[in-house]
Amino acid sequence: MGATPTTINYLTEIRFGAGAVEMVAERLADLGVANPLVVTDPGVRGAGLLDRLGLPNPAVFDGVPANPTERSVEEGVAGYRAAGCDGIVALGGGSPLDCAKGISLMVSHPGPLEQYAVIRGGLDKITGDMPPLIAVPTTAGTGSEVGRAALLGLTDGTKLGFLSPHMIPTVAVCDPVLTVGLPPLLTAATGMDAISHCVETFCSPRYNPVAESIALDGLTRAFENLPIAVARGERIEPRSEMMMAALQGGLTFQKGLGLIHSLSHPLGALAGKSLHHGTLNAIFLPHVLRFNREACPGKLERLASAIGMDRPDGLADAFDELRERIGLPGTLRDLGLTKEDLASVIPDAIADHSSATNPAPVDAVACAAVLDAAYQ
Repeated sequence: MGATPTTINYLTEIRFGAGAVEMVAERLADLGVANPLVVTDPGVRGAGLLDRLGLPNPAVFDGVPANPTERSVEEGVAGYRAAGCDGIVALGGGSPLDCAKGISLMVSHPGPLEQYAVIRGGLDKITGDMPPLIAVPTTAGTGSEVGRAALLGLTDGTKLGFLSPHMIPTVAVCDPVLTVGLPPLLTAATGMDAISHCVETFCSPRYNPVAESIALDGLTRAFENLPIAVARGERIEPRSEMMMAALQGGLTFQKGLGLIHSLSHPLGALAGKSLHHGTLNAIFLPHVLRFNREACPGKLERLASAIGMDRPDGLADAFDELRERIGLPGTLRDLGLTKEDLASVIPDAIADHSSATNPAPVDAVACAAVLDAAYQ
């Protein structure tokens, strides 16, 4: 990856490379944004990354929790209006980016928020009447910087997907230097999130060969570079490769996800648990591959080839071994979950928008079987 940031146009404008963050102020000016609201979290602000934006005294909302909520969206909207903002910069991991999308939606659309969830029939209610949004990821995992969805926890405890082409950020600024200080375990968890995106979108039955090619390339980059990024976090090349893999996972969201995410979404919304989405995905990945084995054998062969395997028989085990190598927990029990917790999320997993694009049908029996396997 060269020293000069590159401009890519695919779904949205992407500025990629070391030093790309220096372009944020320029792009805001080009978009006519004079007073942006910076949406972030306390950790990112405490790490001094806000200063890297080069913005003089911006309005800041840093109240985004580990899993963004309807309340955090409402607080961000209030901050946006109070400061008279005319655009948004999202700085952080998936939570600030998704929260910023929710804020962008609700400063221009009437409430309540829930009506815009995809499973509530909200897709056609979301219009392009939204303020400019520049997404600046500080982790390499979610792909939210180019994704058309936001995952938000509602006040009733449900976690729903809000999805529309209009929710894709106006500009994604991807600077791998911003990820250099990411701790090893967070590097590992976000990296497995990127891998799960590449795997699930590739396996989705929707026809999109272009997205499938991107997913395979992203998987190859991530599988090779994630252990290096975890062990040698100061090295910019593996950090750059992981940021590209995460970006590619986000670019393939057009194909839809699957059972990994159907299960991770409601578990991430459990009250009092604060479970990391990427860690959940890492645990579910091998079990869902085994569940889907008969539904997409050809896809699994190509996934195996992408990570250097001759046959797909050991594909699930290879991802299990990678998870163990980078130090992530192996079971849901390791995360402090109970059998009762697992049973409670099955209805929401079936209803989740990702279930529709899983290769094998998703029902209560399937969810229970995968949850049980992941708990052992």
